[in-house]
Formats: sequence, structure tokens, C-alpha cells
Amino acid sequence: MPSALDPRVQAVLDIPLHRFLEVGLREEQDPSAGIRFPVGPAAQNPAGMLHGGIVYALLDVASFLALLPQLSADEHAVTHDVAASLLRPVRAGAVVDLSATVLRRGRAVAFMRAEATVDGLLVATGQVTKTVLTPR
Repeated sequence: MPSALDPRVQAVLDIPLHRFLEVGLREEQDPSAGIRFPVGPAAQNPAGMLHGGIVYALLDVASFLALLPQLSADEHAVTHDVAASLLRPVRAGAVVDLSATVLRRGRAVAFMRAEATVDGLLVATGQVTKTVLTPR
């Protein structure tokens, strides 16, 4: 079935790394609600737990999707800064849900807070700053 998603949302989902990690939307009708992915072999560290770098990357993705409804059609946002805290290990086979909230959207900068949970338990938090770009 063809996707009716906003082309910018579909472009995010189509990034090869995201496809490889099996990233999907938490709510198909509301991409700003965040993403989810299984902790499969591609997302595991040598100890068989969720690799922390995956969490950093996907907190950023959830933040972009949360910001997207506040961007005009000719604006884009790129990551300026990410700070994340990994609160507890996540086992293989778990499903991680990531969501973000826009704390402040200025003309040129946006600030988001992001969270990762497993079965409702907080496993990571992050602060993401994005620079808003407009064409000249």
C-alpha cells in the first residue's frame, strides 16, 4: 500500500540506517508522536545490549519529527547539539519508544527534550538543539 506520509517524514524513515534498524512511527497518523524500534542484532553492542550510539542518533530523529509540524514547507532543521543520558541498559529483543517535545522554537534555533522508554520505563533522556535553515 503506498504511503500517504508527508514526504519529509517518509525521507526520514527511508534513511538506510533507519531502515536497517527497523525504525517505524509510533503513530502512523501523527509522526510527531515519535518512533520505535526493536533491539535486534543491528542495534546491539558486543554484550548483547542496546548500543548507546543508536540511542543518541534516534533521540535526534524523534526530536526532528516533533519539530517538523512547526517548520514551514521551505524550512529545514539540522542538528546543532545533542546531549543524552543513558539511564539503564536495554536487553536484546526489547522495543524502544522514543518521543520528543519542542521546548522552544525561535527564528533560527529550536530546543527539544527527548525520551526513550521500554515498556513505559525511562531508559534515556536527551536535549537536542537544531538550527532552522531557510532558503535564501
